[in-house]
Amino acid sequence: MEFRRVGDLPPYVFATVDELKRRLRREGRDVIDLGFGNPDIPSPAPVVEKLAEAAARPANHRYSASRGIPHLRDALAELYKRRFGVEVDPETQIVATIGAKEGLSHLMWVLLEPGDVAVVPTPSYPIHLVAPRLAGATVVGTAVEGIEDAVRSTTPAPRVVVISYPHNPTTATATPELLQRLVDLARERELILVHDFAYADIAFDGHVAPSVLQADGAEECAVELYSLTKSFSMAGWRVGFVVGRPDVVQALAKLKSYLDYGTFQPIQIASIVALRECADYPREVCEVYRSRRDALCSGLARAGWDVEPPRGTMFVWAPIPEPFRAAGSLDFAVRLAQEAAVAVSPGVGFGEGGDGHVRFALVENEQRIAQATRSIRRMLAAVASPAA
Repeated sequence: MEFRRVGDLPPYVFATVDELKRRLRREGRDVIDLGFGNPDIPSPAPVVEKLAEAAARPANHRYSASRGIPHLRDALAELYKRRFGVEVDPETQIVATIGAKEGLSHLMWVLLEPGDVAVVPTPSYPIHLVAPRLAGATVVGTAVEGIEDAVRSTTPAPRVVVISYPHNPTTATATPELLQRLVDLARERELILVHDFAYADIAFDGHVAPSVLQADGAEECAVELYSLTKSFSMAGWRVGFVVGRPDVVQALAKLKSYLDYGTFQPIQIASIVALRECADYPREVCEVYRSRRDALCSGLARAGWDVEPPRGTMFVWAPIPEPFRAAGSLDFAVRLAQEAAVAVSPGVGFGEGGDGHVRFALVENEQRIAQATRSIRRMLAAVASPAA
């Protein structure tokens, strides 16, 4: 049987490194996994306590609301007012999603049909490139810094532009001026600007990540995906939101009413505690990632591998050292696993333009990161000075 919708998807190259990591661990190797961006920082204790309390109530075991319970949407509106100075109507401009990834995927079903075009930066988080294709649209890839030119030159004109700042995997950041230009362009071209704001609170060295909804006129053309995954280290809870232009949000809410009954209600109740009572937690999470970033970049520098420290995200996007560059990122990632016992994500898995890099995820503590960089240093030294 032919599975046409998924048969055309590109191979998932991350599986190659993941399987190698598992095999090496079965053989007794201590592989340090800096590949999968799976947050290891605990979720806030008051949130966990509220989850247990809410889960003990049988009334919360019933179907919930696919668009999110009202108090949860109210709490997110309060966060947007407090954090970004943006007022949004929780009734018409917010829908809760089962994580940002699900929200983005179903949002593409609402916005795109066969024959439509979406402009998406590449390299990019894989679902940004895949979700429009699953909706039947044509994806036009562009470098992160080339979005504006791509919108102007693409024929037929794009219906959707997907952006994300701070950006995974490149860690590129945006200024309010850039987001204003993109909003102005979206209004001019009558397209929808979709901003995946997964790393809203993971920013360093004085950078403050702006919301696209802070731009003048954004309510006419933009929606934003906000998530508790990284900001509150609640990855497995699957709590996200789509916020912004009312008719787009309401169209997504209508679609979701046919597809799901929302996240388990005790999780939604506990998430209200995160948003209202744990406002400082994202800063604590950010400081953990900053310390790990510094440990990784300084350790790589000692190994002779100079990598510019990112100003956002929980990743480091590292150009492959020259002796390994020609073989490509998958080959280099395999060698790092085999020879240094360090797992990373090959850049080629993030789409065109990614093959000259690997991505490190900051999901181990500083001691483990130091162990990883020492192993990498030995590997690079062995290549630079091979035995006679």
